[in-house]
Amino acid sequence: MSQQHPLKPQEEAITYGDVFDIQGELAEKPVAPKDAAMMQIAENALLGETTKGCAADAMESAAMKNEKAGFVGPDDVNIHSAVTVKEIHLPGKRIITESIDNKVIGQYSREAPLSPGPSEQSSGLRSPITIGEALEATALTAGKKPVDWCDAAAIEAAEVIAIGRSNIIPGAQYTSTLHNKTQFYHQAKRTKRIENLDNEWWSELQNATEKLASDKAATKDDAEGVKVAEMRNDPMLTTHPAGIAASVATAARLNNLTHETTK
Repeated sequence: MSQQHPLKPQEEAITYGDVFDIQGELAEKPVAPKDAAMMQIAENALLGETTKGCAADAMESAAMKNEKAGFVGPDDVNIHSAVTVKEIHLPGKRIITESIDNKVIGQYSREAPLSPGPSEQSSGLRSPITIGEALEATALTAGKKPVDWCDAAAIEAAEVIAIGRSNIIPGAQYTSTLHNKTQFYHQAKRTKRIENLDNEWWSELQNATEKLASDKAATKDDAEGVKVAEMRNDPMLTTHPAGIAASVATAARLNNLTHETTK
């Protein structure tokens, strides 16, 4: 079982190798705020909470110290691959395994009720993460990111997939409002008449599950569709590591892990 090491003084950045018992390229990378946010999303999605002593808690503490000491910025991201949290229920306990870039950074045993709670499936695992929940998660991971057309395109693709339609009904669906806000935002930014609209725009995602006409569990194919939409609207044909496509991909990976444990 991976054990967390005591954090070193702040003469230099706190790396993953300082926090977790790992080696390799990841061990040399500083822990950044968006890294901790992504792990927090993964924990919340599968476990229903961020548990004290788990990876997100340790990462948040390290990231805050790194940011305060000036080693990383508030929007820095040093994880560019998978963030996963896997939970296996056994009689009276559950085993939680957390990984980054396919490296296990923590494994924990927790007491659990003998019968699953109402929010859990009969198999003892939580319900699949929906596309709406993934959109809500993006408000945390990308809440300070400047808004661009990639975000609007990714949200439109996510909504189309979630509601099972081939097109958006103008004025009737959630994404239509977001696109109107995006157009207004860009016009205001060009004329410099209105500032600080990013937070308002991202706040639209905070209740996505309520605003969507319907919702569905995120799958690998769904994640790929959102990724393509985001990339097509980026001049460099890339996606933001803590953006909408990344959140849907994380949800799909967690859903796949949950499915595998039930086989």
